[in-house]
Amino acid sequence: MESPLRQTGRALNASEGGLLIYFPERMEIGQQLRVKLYFSVDSDLESVECLVEVVWMDIHLGESWGDHRSGVKFVDVSSDDLNKVRKFLNSLS
Repeated sequence: MESPLRQTGRALNASEGGLLIYFPERMEIGQQLRVKLYFSVDSDLESVECLVEVVWMDIHLGESWGDHRSGVKFVDVSSDDLNKVRKFLNSLS
């Protein structure tokens, strides 16, 4: 969170409680990250900014993948942004 570096990851699973994210480098359990999520709802591009904490991590998936799978939980997200996440999740069902 204190680093000026920006990294890109891919969120492949989402809930109101957190995300499954593939990162290009290993994250540590307990590490807090400021993330910005982009997704589309009703043909509008929405974004959500929040603070998350790494709660679990998986083994490295190998050189061909180049990704590290981690589960993160939402630590700080505004109520407006949480409503955007809920709206997005409801649009999937």
